[in-house]
Amino acid sequence: MTDDQLLEAARNNAEWCDAVCRSHGSPGTFSTLSWTNPGVSPTYYPDAVTLSPEATWADLLAGVEGKRSASVKDSFAVLQPPPGWDLLFEAEWIHRPTPTTTRATIAPATTGDVITWEAVRDAGTLRDWERACFPADDTDLFRPPLLGEVTVLAGRIDGDIVCGSALNASGSVVGVSNVFALGCDLNAAWSGTVALAAELFPGRPLVGYETDPTPASQHGFTPIGPLRVWVKP
Repeated sequence: MTDDQLLEAARNNAEWCDAVCRSHGSPGTFSTLSWTNPGVSPTYYPDAVTLSPEATWADLLAGVEGKRSASVKDSFAVLQPPPGWDLLFEAEWIHRPTPTTTRATIAPATTGDVITWEAVRDAGTLRDWERACFPADDTDLFRPPLLGEVTVLAGRIDGDIVCGSALNASGSVVGVSNVFALGCDLNAAWSGTVALAAELFPGRPLVGYETDPTPASQHGFTPIGPLRVWVKP
């Protein structure tokens, strides 16, 4: 682990959060130490993210002050929030050196079926992808403007979306998020994601975060540092 890897992972994730918020018409603001969103962040997305371990609570106020409820991503697990904030979850940043895999190395589904991978290009497919990613919710989280900024991957068996993920490039890295499997095993989802990232973004290391980094570690990722998410209910 290096400090640069952590800084790149935190910045990349903040870029992803900002892209999602902008697709909802609620852009955030970047400073040297933090990203903050004075507007309304969509479900599952923070109101502020630290970009440096030197960030203090004061650097996040533009995103959380005056809001009845809010959330903060403490990217370096060093903040001491004021009273009234609860720890939602802890996770690990992950990093993978530049992958060189190809589609030929993608793991098959548990059933042995071939998974066909594609980049999502249109609003209808994006909606189908979101329903597969969040089968228990009707979130309207990922909106069509996002497709112009990030790469959403879908894996299909017999035409049905059974797994997927999202990739966003920033700086020298590519962020991996929302890896899911529905109708196939998670190993196949990670395998396909890494292979497609190598194909679409050659030469770039991969970063992200996971509450359980074990599945990612089976595909070359290494935990590089903790993060925490705090909420004001």
